Amino acid sequence: MSQIEKLARVYERHVGVAWQRTMAGAQRVMLAVYPKEKERLLRARLSEFDEATRRTGHEWTLIDATPWFAEWMGADEYRDSYFQAPELLGMNLEGGFRESAEDRLRRALEAADDETVVALLGIASLYGFLRVSELIRAVEPSVRGRLLVFFPGTKNENNYRLLDARDGWNYLAQPITLHEAWVP
Repeated sequence: MSQIEKLARVYERHVGVAWQRTMAGAQRVMLAVYPKEKERLLRARLSEFDEATRRTGHEWTLIDATPWFAEWMGADEYRDSYFQAPELLGMNLEGGFRESAEDRLRRALEAADDETVVALLGIASLYGFLRVSELIRAVEPSVRGRLLVFFPGTKNENNYRLLDARDGWNYLAQPITLHEAWVP
């Protein structure tokens, strides 16, 4: 059994526990932590997470953040000037792109009911453009069911490091890792 298949099994144990309706938004977030080298394998095995969710009586919605920056940049009227002077992009990332990403994820969360897992894939593509920790915190109030974030990186205690590259952040989401006690 591959690491991703094991992660899907651990996820199924988490998502199968009865959902408390009184939990705060941060407690409704799950971070599925996996080695960054396994991104392609994870994408090939996404159906295992979908099926695990449905086996526990919940619905599944997948949101892929991979194209978000390219789509946002392609729609920006100043995109050509950013290629000529990339330093100009910094100001617009802080406001424009971050707001666009937050809005896209918030809309998906608000469209889902309280029995649905909204799975966010492709957060590695956001690296360098926005902080995933800020994105998650911004949309927490909109989580009605559960938000599952596929997180390519590491977790040490409550400290998460995206792509093992950036200083981590302390977050209180439900961790789903390969290091948990294994139950087949």
